[in-house]
Amino acid sequence: MPILNKDMTLCISLSARPSNNGTRFHNHLYDQLGLNWIYKAFAPTDLAQAIAGVRGLGIRGCAVSMPYKEDVIALVDAMDPSAKAIDSVNTIVNDGGRLTAYNTDYTAIEQLLQSNAVPVGSSVLLKGAGGMAKATAAALRDAGFKDVTIIARNEAAGRALADLYGFAWRAELGTGAEATADMIINVTPVGMAGGPEADALSFPAETIEAAKVVFDVVALPPETPLIKAGRAARKQVITGAEVATIQALEQFVLYTGIRPTEQQVRDAEAFVRAQ
Repeated sequence: MPILNKDMTLCISLSARPSNNGTRFHNHLYDQLGLNWIYKAFAPTDLAQAIAGVRGLGIRGCAVSMPYKEDVIALVDAMDPSAKAIDSVNTIVNDGGRLTAYNTDYTAIEQLLQSNAVPVGSSVLLKGAGGMAKATAAALRDAGFKDVTIIARNEAAGRALADLYGFAWRAELGTGAEATADMIINVTPVGMAGGPEADALSFPAETIEAAKVVFDVVALPPETPLIKAGRAARKQVITGAEVATIQALEQFVLYTGIRPTEQQVRDAEAFVRAQ
């Protein structure tokens, strides 16, 4: 990485609980490609001031994580269709003081459903109703999934998300047959490192056992309690680390205009895992 200098381009991420994943991924690619760029993660104490700093300091790009994916909408100048269609933002690009919002989470979910060949006739339980849940629900709908139930304790948010995409909603998982599905997806902070429920399972053991596909969008740790349980039960698993790599790659392209080679991306992934 180049020595810090006045001409260096800065990109940042904003998250309630920042990790080193994005920082290592982007900075490793900058180094591989010889770019005079640097990437830094922040936990903002004031979101509006943080976004004003992106604009005022000429910060080129800003990744947005939970819980800010919807709150930043009022702070940007334009919404790319990828973000506008689902009212959720995970990427901001600064072009000379004009901030445009994107969503690369949707792209990641879409690609992973395809690459893992998840049958569109599968029943799905989707736990969560925030910004990432919107991206996931939209990708499911657009891929052709119809038998999807949103599990969210917040009735207003849960019903709104379900109604938006023509899915069902329940406040609680329930018991028996209603607590099972072919694919279960966690889009809540349960199981996230550093959080109050870091060691908790987002779905009970019987639900995991009944599923064919176990999907957790939580990227830190790479092996969440849900993913570990899914592997132990010999289920097909899709990890948040995979989501993080794809969405970060698309962010990198938006920021720099450069698409790294597959080998460069694999090397960056390996660098992230080595931390």
